[in-house]
Amino acid sequence: MNPIRITAVCYYNTLPFIYGIRHSGKLSGYELSLDVPSQCAHKLLSDEADIGLIPVGALPQFDPYHLVSDLCIGADKDVKSVLLLATSELSQIKTIYLDTDSLTSVNLVRILAERYWKINPEWKSLALLNGPLSAYEGKVLIGDKTFGLSKQYPYCFDLAGEWIKHTGLPFVFAVWISRKPLPDSFLNEFKAALSWGVNHRENSIIMAQQPHITEQELIAYLTNDISYPLDTQKQKGMELFLDLLKQRKA
Repeated sequence: MNPIRITAVCYYNTLPFIYGIRHSGKLSGYELSLDVPSQCAHKLLSDEADIGLIPVGALPQFDPYHLVSDLCIGADKDVKSVLLLATSELSQIKTIYLDTDSLTSVNLVRILAERYWKINPEWKSLALLNGPLSAYEGKVLIGDKTFGLSKQYPYCFDLAGEWIKHTGLPFVFAVWISRKPLPDSFLNEFKAALSWGVNHRENSIIMAQQPHITEQELIAYLTNDISYPLDTQKQKGMELFLDLLKQRKA
């Protein structure tokens, strides 16, 4: 049988998953590629991968799809790695630059702005930002590059925290899916490998390359800030986000 092709994001928050896949000894017959979130979605759509850790904002492109794990990248409080950094209060922001690496954060900040913050900024690509932010501007950053930046800006808004504050539900950034049924034997091994990695996530930090934060900070991030179980409340939060996303695009 050909190996099962897996695509995943290479951020700090996925280290437990990658650690479990590579080092648990529970999974065989796979190929793993590490990509940015939008590329994970592209690979699964173009049949370059069989399983992907897919941004929730990209799920409408996959119909139907199969959830292949009860683990996710989620948050039930401030996540600290999906931020809107700004030079003014929310009500005064006129321009927001978007990090196009993540479909989910782009859609999340737009929903927050339109539905909850009640602001209508001009949206621009982060690639167009040359130099520091001007007055009344903000930028969305995700992933490892956010660490240590919050103190460098007058205002910092955690997008997971903002969602939770306004909806009362946790937020899910990414889930494991496939587009087609896969052998139960492989899926059982895959689930066991992911669970092993999450249960040993303090050890997964050995895989961090050139970390931007201390070992203690990284352990705290993986154990306290990221919430991995895709429980009932997270499923409700994901359903609400997808419903609001559908309304935006209707």
